[in-house]
Amino acid sequence: MSGNKLYALLGRHLSHSYSSLIHKELGCKEYCHTELEREELKTFFKKEKIGGLNVTIPYKKDVIPFLSSLSREAEDIGSVNTITCEDGKLIGHNTDAYGFEFMVKFAGIDVKNKKVIILGSGGAHLAVKYALKELGAREIVTISRSGEDNYENIHRHYDADVLVNATPVGMYPEDEGKILDLSPFKSCSGVLDLIYNPFRTNLLLQAEEMKIPYANGLSMLVAQAKRAEELFFLKSIPDEEILRIMKIISRDTRNIVLVGMPGSGKSTVGKALGLLSGKEVVDTDEEIVKTVGLSIPEIFEKGGEKLFREYEIQAVKNACIGSGKIVITGGGAVKREENYAPIKRRARVYHLERDLSILDREGRPLSKGADLEKMYEERLPLYSRFRDTVIEVTPDATKTAELIWRDFCENSCY
Repeated sequence: MSGNKLYALLGRHLSHSYSSLIHKELGCKEYCHTELEREELKTFFKKEKIGGLNVTIPYKKDVIPFLSSLSREAEDIGSVNTITCEDGKLIGHNTDAYGFEFMVKFAGIDVKNKKVIILGSGGAHLAVKYALKELGAREIVTISRSGEDNYENIHRHYDADVLVNATPVGMYPEDEGKILDLSPFKSCSGVLDLIYNPFRTNLLLQAEEMKIPYANGLSMLVAQAKRAEELFFLKSIPDEEILRIMKIISRDTRNIVLVGMPGSGKSTVGKALGLLSGKEVVDTDEEIVKTVGLSIPEIFEKGGEKLFREYEIQAVKNACIGSGKIVITGGGAVKREENYAPIKRRARVYHLERDLSILDREGRPLSKGADLEKMYEERLPLYSRFRDTVIEVTPDATKTAELIWRDFCENSCY
């Protein structure tokens, strides 16, 4: 409560929401989360002294009967995600359209005079459609499971210029989901996914591989909250605050993953980075040893590289679930395709480069007696595919960690 008035996010399951953090950064220090079942809404609106609410799924339409009036945007869109109290009356607004417009501009994706597909026909798509019209899209097609335009006949729209995912497919904890394959969309010049957890859904990972500009929903989330805060307190907040808060969230929630040749210093640098950043450090090789009860050389003796890689797939997956970690991978983790998505979804990935002549071979079954130049030549295309950037390892692990942390703080939300 703030001044005996409630400022909160209203929804059903809110444990993974960033809204409280965002609004506190915007100045509403007592902003909280309120979880309710649908049958509790009536009592809630009778009892609570409301200052301002944000509304998320599944209640963006359910709250309308409890309101005195709607803003023009909320009425045109047909859903409410923000409620203000004016002279004792509750007014419904929709700031999602504002947030989506910011997301499009932040991504640098042009929708004017373009054909845009919206995947999903739920509440979110209404605000997206409204914003696309405001931005001058030439044609807007909504794809749903059972509508006139659906996933069975989507081939009719392979000429689309921009795709927007307004479904929860691919959202945590169901990370493995993917709404569709981008390959047939030969004219696609932009992909926008309203999901912000994980940072890169499987859809966005494919967009990245196809070199299509893309953006996740974090910018929309923060921008719509900024606009809601302006409505709550009748004040103006500069857009620079959106970028500042995006960086805070990304810095705190994205993982840092280190890849590189065996002996390149990933473990030493990773531990120094943990001390510098305060993030949890997880070494996948150490996790394998703990789980299996055998050293890495013993695992190789027992079942060779094939057995080790099977253990590694699970270790990488476990290590990369969750957020705000530093994950140290084995030198050959990039050899298995199964590791690509888990590593990339939540992380900025750093490829540590080091002179091959000084790589440590001790306790590394594949490095002992191996031709490291040949190994490096084989693995470099894989490191290049997995990585977001390259860091040259210096003799001082702390200095290398400082280079990574500086880059991460500057670039983690891009």
